Amino acid sequence: MCKWSSATTLKNGAKPKSLMSRKKTNYMKKYLSEFLGTFWLVFGGCGSALLAAAFPQVGIGLVGVSLAFGLTVLTIAYSLGHISGAHLNPAVTIGLWMGGRVSAKEILPYIIAQVFGAIVAAGVLHIIVTGNGSDIGTFAANGYGEHSPGKYNLTSAFVTEFVMTFMFLIIILGATDAKAPAGFAGLAIGLALTLIHLVSIPVTNTSVNPARSISQAIFVGGWAMEQLWLFIVAPIAGAIVAGIVYKFLQSK
Repeated sequence: MCKWSSATTLKNGAKPKSLMSRKKTNYMKKYLSEFLGTFWLVFGGCGSALLAAAFPQVGIGLVGVSLAFGLTVLTIAYSLGHISGAHLNPAVTIGLWMGGRVSAKEILPYIIAQVFGAIVAAGVLHIIVTGNGSDIGTFAANGYGEHSPGKYNLTSAFVTEFVMTFMFLIIILGATDAKAPAGFAGLAIGLALTLIHLVSIPVTNTSVNPARSISQAIFVGGWAMEQLWLFIVAPIAGAIVAGIVYKFLQSK
């Protein structure tokens, strides 16, 4: 029986339907993986901040929230990373593209899946958080000025988000490099996100992820939507610069 190879084409130059169908299915698996992974990141990370951080007498505090965000990335990296790469973050996808790891055609579908997954997670959290009659409050949204946990201004917030995302991408690009020790990328990336939160929660509530910021801001509205631009622009700018720098570091 004749089997199609990846190089097989029809007389008119078109690829066989079976091959096209498999490729389409593989892309859908990637996007679903990004949706689920980003859902878990927002649900686990923001959920820990909303439900467990200040729970009377046994709350997990800032350290616990930082660990929760790191653990979401760690667990998804090892469970779904082989399917989509476990970006879980539009800034990561763009940074990986700048670093030569992702094709341009994958950027928009990845970002759509990530943002949608984050919004669904925020919606589920909204149902849970209000289940005891509580108001959502700040809903773990990111902010600066009066809406910064430590009342840090716009400049501090922008620099923090830029630098943290820059270093996050450098770590991601380095840990997933073919020359890096195999099997440890997820651990390095998860711990990096934990460290990022340990440093920057007091400044901005830590974003480094536009999808995470968009999802919470939608439910808070008002000031959160007005300040959302920073948590889109700064992480993406940091990721782009990191991609450029890492390519330079890798150049011969």
